[in-house]
Amino acid sequence: MARYYFGDGTAIGRRLTFEGQTQKYEIVGVVGDAKYDDLRVAAPRMVYLNAFQEGRGRFSQFALRTDLAPTRVVEQVRAIVRDVLKTVPIAKVTTLSQQVDASIVQERLMAKLSGGFGGLGALLAALGLYGLLAYSVTRRTTEIGIRMALGATRGDVTRMVLNSALRLVCAGLALGVPLAIWSPRLAASLIQDMRLETTLPIVYASAAIIGVSLVAAYLPARRAARVHPMDALRRS
Repeated sequence: MARYYFGDGTAIGRRLTFEGQTQKYEIVGVVGDAKYDDLRVAAPRMVYLNAFQEGRGRFSQFALRTDLAPTRVVEQVRAIVRDVLKTVPIAKVTTLSQQVDASIVQERLMAKLSGGFGGLGALLAALGLYGLLAYSVTRRTTEIGIRMALGATRGDVTRMVLNSALRLVCAGLALGVPLAIWSPRLAASLIQDMRLETTLPIVYASAAIIGVSLVAAYLPARRAARVHPMDALRRS
């Protein structure tokens, strides 16, 4: 409100009136912008009035800030309000976190569903990678036996299989990361005041995918490292 009506100038000490009224009110302080009715819309221009000044109207909500856990001071607050406002009944006491949680139930549900589908997708990717590598190791048994007969160690074979898995994963990340960077920007263009925090989530997700892929590739790599050169050559 201060920026809208007074620009870069100070609002403190200035006076304002409301539409349809003649009484002037002096601005004694400026606070930060805050959401009011809906977290999904931009903060509105707001004026706070003294609830006890000049007997204005009936105010139904009061806010209290405390350094303690809000639930620990509820009874004391009730007692103090009853002493000060003897004729005002207290219908409900709730915390800010509870109000925020109640207003984003749909978003929380979507986030949980998205996380569940993401976990399922990671599991399917791990199973698919495991199956692909296991099949590849089976087909390359003769090659692995020849490599070991020529001096390759079990560690060399394990690294060869894991490197194959990493190449597949890196190829997928090369396609997926640009899409992951672009999609939040598209969402931000559709949702007002949405903050873009793309770097860390993408880094964490990429690291998780690489970790899951290495775990999925470990069993085929271990199986390949146990191939005996003579058995592999006999199969050929």
